[in-house]
Amino acid sequence: MFLNKIQLIGFKNYGQAEAEFAHKFNCFTGNNGMGKTNMLDAIYYLSFCKSFYNPADNQNIKADAPFFMIQGAYQSGEEQLEIFCGLKRNEKKQFKLNKKEYPRLSDHIGLLPLVMIAPEDAELIHGGSEIRRKFIDGVISQYNKQYLEQLMKYNRVLIQRNALLKSFYEKSYFDIAALEIYDEQLSESGNFIFSERKTFFDTFNQYFNQTFLELTKQKEQVSLQLSSALHEFKMESLLAKSLDKDRQSQYTNVGIHKDDLLFEINHQTVKKFASQGQQKTFLIALKLAQYAFIAQIKNRLPILLLDDVYDKLDEIRLNSIMQHISQPTFGQIFITDTHRQRISEAINHTGKEAAYFEIDNGQVVSI
Repeated sequence: MFLNKIQLIGFKNYGQAEAEFAHKFNCFTGNNGMGKTNMLDAIYYLSFCKSFYNPADNQNIKADAPFFMIQGAYQSGEEQLEIFCGLKRNEKKQFKLNKKEYPRLSDHIGLLPLVMIAPEDAELIHGGSEIRRKFIDGVISQYNKQYLEQLMKYNRVLIQRNALLKSFYEKSYFDIAALEIYDEQLSESGNFIFSERKTFFDTFNQYFNQTFLELTKQKEQVSLQLSSALHEFKMESLLAKSLDKDRQSQYTNVGIHKDDLLFEINHQTVKKFASQGQQKTFLIALKLAQYAFIAQIKNRLPILLLDDVYDKLDEIRLNSIMQHISQPTFGQIFITDTHRQRISEAINHTGKEAAYFEIDNGQVVSI
């Protein structure tokens, strides 16, 4: 899978820009705040129908522009794909494949597999459980359409059940039969989602451990664990046990929306006991394992985005990562850095082709 060309109009700080890319390394350099990360975000948009950084679509339109447009020309084997994303202020977003609009945005997810590595990934360690669940869901949804559909259904029913609980509380009234309708739907979706998450981690852990070992060449022991009450009880049992608590709190206190992902290194939590360098390596290994896993499942090499790859990494760790991603098991790669010489030296050591672009206040210049 290769992105051959991208065109932008009115996207973030870009008035109008376009670029053609190499099939291995593509490097965006320039000072901070010039638009390097925004270019990566545009590429991310074409895969996931949304921004990696700002989920509010209208806020991704350039301040003085009436709309934004992102268009990408892709190559997958012999197949040519044209992806269009457009949004006018306060109107519905359009997403098209070869000029044909999708009836549902979810139909597009998984067509263009992609993995993003960014400084914001630190929130996977330091942030709340919702961020780690999004990571799990984002990986599985790229190859499992049924999972995405059940997850969307679960979230809709959860909102409806919580609204019903709140209504019962406000009216001092309770209708168990009405609640059971939602419980049945939550249980069906919840049990399915947990089963898919568990199956995923049974396999994914192998990819992660192997990737971490290859990057560090050390004997540190790392682990990922899915924390969930559904390991012990089915969803319907959890809901029944939590009924009184749910009535009092006006909220559904149990279910797959409470699952979490536990990170450990040498049998201790990464958040508390790992150094900044260890945490960064842990996260990069996690994302590169995601890459390897998706490539195996989809039988297609995803696109890899690396934003500010030097952040909190020493030269040894960085060179190890660059050598790792230069292998044939990785496809097209996009990297941002503030220092062109630094990143070009790292790429030159890999012996692979590269295209370089200077980004200056929303202007793209091929070097």
